[in-house]
Amino acid sequence: MDHVTPAAAGPVEGLGTPRRVVVIGGGPAAHRFTEAMAARATASGNTSAAGTLAHTVTVFGEEPHLPYDRVALSRRLVDSEDLTLGDTTLWDAEAISYRGGSTVVDLDTTAKAITLADGERVPYDDLVFATGSAATRPPIPGAEAGHVYRTLEDVDFLVGEIARLRERLGRPANVVVVGGGLLGLEAAGGLARLGAASTLVHSGTWLMSAQLDEGAGQALGRLIGAQGITLALGTRPTEILRSPTGRVLGVSLTNGSQLHADLVVFSIGITPRDELARAAGLELGPRGGIVIGDDCRTSADGIWAIGEVASINGVCVGLVAPANAMAEVTADRLHGGEAVFPGIDDATKLKLSGVEVASFGDALGRTEHSLEVVYADPARGLYQKIVVTGDAKTLLGGIFVGDASPFLSLRPLLGRELPAEPGAYLSAAGAEPPANSDLPDDVQLCSCNNVSVGAVRAAVRGDHGEACTELGPLKTCTRAGTQCGSCVPLVKKILETELRKAGVEVSKALCEHIAFSRSELFESVRILQLTSFDDIMERFGTGLGCDICKPVIASILASQTNGYVLDAGRGGLQDTNDRALANMQKDGSYSVVPRIPGGEITPAKLKVIAEVAEQYNLYTKITGGQRIDLFGARLEQLPEIWTILVDAGFESGQAYGKSLRTVKSCVGSTWCRFGVQDAVSMAIQLELRYRGLRSPHKFKLGVSGCARECAEARGKDIGIIATDAGWNLYVGGNGGYQPAHAQLLAQDLDDDTLIAYIDRYLMYYIRTGDRLQRTARWQEELPGGLEHVREVVVNDSLGLAAELELAMAAHVGSYEDEWAATLKDPERLRRFRSFVNAPTTPDPAIVQILERGQPRPAWPGERAAHADAALADAAQTVTVQTGTVQTGTAQTGTVQTGTAQTGRDYFGVSVNEPDDSAPATGPVLLSGVRIPLRPADRNDTGRNDTGRHTTAQAAREEGE
Repeated sequence: MDHVTPAAAGPVEGLGTPRRVVVIGGGPAAHRFTEAMAARATASGNTSAAGTLAHTVTVFGEEPHLPYDRVALSRRLVDSEDLTLGDTTLWDAEAISYRGGSTVVDLDTTAKAITLADGERVPYDDLVFATGSAATRPPIPGAEAGHVYRTLEDVDFLVGEIARLRERLGRPANVVVVGGGLLGLEAAGGLARLGAASTLVHSGTWLMSAQLDEGAGQALGRLIGAQGITLALGTRPTEILRSPTGRVLGVSLTNGSQLHADLVVFSIGITPRDELARAAGLELGPRGGIVIGDDCRTSADGIWAIGEVASINGVCVGLVAPANAMAEVTADRLHGGEAVFPGIDDATKLKLSGVEVASFGDALGRTEHSLEVVYADPARGLYQKIVVTGDAKTLLGGIFVGDASPFLSLRPLLGRELPAEPGAYLSAAGAEPPANSDLPDDVQLCSCNNVSVGAVRAAVRGDHGEACTELGPLKTCTRAGTQCGSCVPLVKKILETELRKAGVEVSKALCEHIAFSRSELFESVRILQLTSFDDIMERFGTGLGCDICKPVIASILASQTNGYVLDAGRGGLQDTNDRALANMQKDGSYSVVPRIPGGEITPAKLKVIAEVAEQYNLYTKITGGQRIDLFGARLEQLPEIWTILVDAGFESGQAYGKSLRTVKSCVGSTWCRFGVQDAVSMAIQLELRYRGLRSPHKFKLGVSGCARECAEARGKDIGIIATDAGWNLYVGGNGGYQPAHAQLLAQDLDDDTLIAYIDRYLMYYIRTGDRLQRTARWQEELPGGLEHVREVVVNDSLGLAAELELAMAAHVGSYEDEWAATLKDPERLRRFRSFVNAPTTPDPAIVQILERGQPRPAWPGERAAHADAALADAAQTVTVQTGTVQTGTAQTGTVQTGTAQTGRDYFGVSVNEPDDSAPATGPVLLSGVRIPLRPADRNDTGRNDTGRHTTAQAAREEGE
């Protein structure tokens, strides 16, 4: 695809003939250079209404696409996301053009011209090499049968090939990824998420051996291995084994073993694309790449090089920040400036296969007399290391695996004296770093775009133009946080700090409809004793509410009224999961999670769960929270399943709610010879006390019977660890996206004091926490942090202890199991029908495949095959319902409100629910075939594109 605008061809009055700048290569470096040229032209005033006058810029890219974000390629594996960089209007400027699908085959440095593959000859005044690099293939037999992971086309091929192999083989594809660096890990993780069985082969004895030390690499390996990715470390491939027809069969390794493989992917490094420069006689580096100076000039007149193809001090660097810096330097030089390359910043913060990894500075501790302050927890896959000078004062670098939260505050302090002891920054060890002090203006905030803290502050104040007082415009005008995004939280904090200094109130509005924060709204509702959404919106809101404020209000009402969560019009406020009292899965089915307090269960109850799973053909999984999850239930099956479970003494585990999930425990002193307290009894008591308690986010507890910590209590929001003298109480821990160790609040507590403190802590969190804020982040952001929490909970500094305990007692005294309440009420049961006019008809959109003796959701290729058969069968066997089909006024893809409707949206029509007295004879047909809205057509909140709910009762509630 060409995106071409004719370049300015002639001189402009007062400026002479524009200089012709030609860029070879259409990747991120070329994009950044073009943006830099346009920005400088605008700043200098050398522009017309459409673009640059002093220069024309023409970019020739081999790929047909506009420049895209190669760093984000892994997102393309699981979603057909558009990765195009920046604002595409850049390429509409009169003096800028992009010519995709154009290969340059010759460079004539004497005549200053390039030749394209089609023979076209293009002259230049200045030439910029931005050709990047190519993926390296090892020199082994059969290497041509392997594939690489470098471009959009590479990724799109791999996605399609995984599906084709699954369909052809009838099983998940076996994929061998060679290379344990950044891209190799991304490839292995992405292919595993597509359903392939991934094996990672790496020559080093630990992963990312070029960036991480052994401890970090081992921790990363443990986390990657826990995701089901097999690791073959310390070995290399020697051959790709193939059948006589050329089909890949496996890989042989240097250690003498062989791996079965249907697909082989190489990600072992990059080779600079310097072949054109080599042929033209430009000076190359010892390891390839075009030699440049700190002004980015090459050995040839008028020729520059930027990005991965450039060799500076004998090194080619495949990172974003150096490429951006080179682009800026070159653009500045072409506009008469004297900028120089500032050096290589190799700091990286990534999320590899869902695992946080970060390194910066002298991460490997090569500086003489340097000290390494390390926290390692191999069992949890956590590793944090800070490298400092011999006097333990100046920061030299660091490595973080599993929990990279300290990176954000430490990275700007590289080369500076730390304001606290190095160990204070080891968050995984439960340390408390000092409160953020003002960073000096010259500290680099955004390494990708070389933006300083001072530049961000100046933009907020409006020192050089209009003040940027919102995060979006601030990112746009400074470029901070627009590339990898890791610095965005710090940008936001600086913005808020500067606004406060200026006397500007920082908005804490929940959304456009509610001007209060969640905590302010909670208190207002509590004091005024409001009990309905309408009352709250009438007093404090505007409009009809949205998907942000509705669930928050529903949670606040549930916390304060303890009523049935779907009554009194609250059903329409809930998220999809809360509306169904079950977690919706990727295929549109639901999971069933009965509560198993403390993980203790009788054989008789185990037998009931097994019988339910067998009867309804449910996938069965024992979770990390000591519960048994049953997956694959259809909406109309949920009441039947819960009838059996409730009759057997089970109740809802509230796995769908922002509420208590589990209280994990070891066996404690009851059985364990090391136990000093009865952990199981305490865990059961706590789970039954806090079950169903709605909160800003989900929360979990853990009870360990001794200091050996088998229940991993310090990884929970509330952790209780037994001692000979009682219980130690830890708070503010959690796993997930940002793991945090819980911190000690009080110790050697008796049972009653322990429970009183937990009551106070939870109710204080529920009252003051922000929307979707975990206890760890809430605790961090409270003024005074943990010490403030201790003052409120232990010392009752606010005089709220009795009130908080009373609020918890009200919850405990009024708790009713939601599923038991649902089963008692026929009206409530009407929610649980896939089709209102055919309540027992299975949802045809749910397709499942048997694997390892259990059902699982079908992959896209399997679903397509089943869909064809299902539609053909439906056209022949299904009869028409007596309800009416509206064709004149129907809205495409929506369910009309105001009247009871079907429980599923149909393409092109709205179908009225028939009178309840008329027996359903079958599902409704559309042109002879029933075509329901597919799960893939819903967004992640369980709604279709028009915003209507996808269940009948939700539509009915909207009609109210």
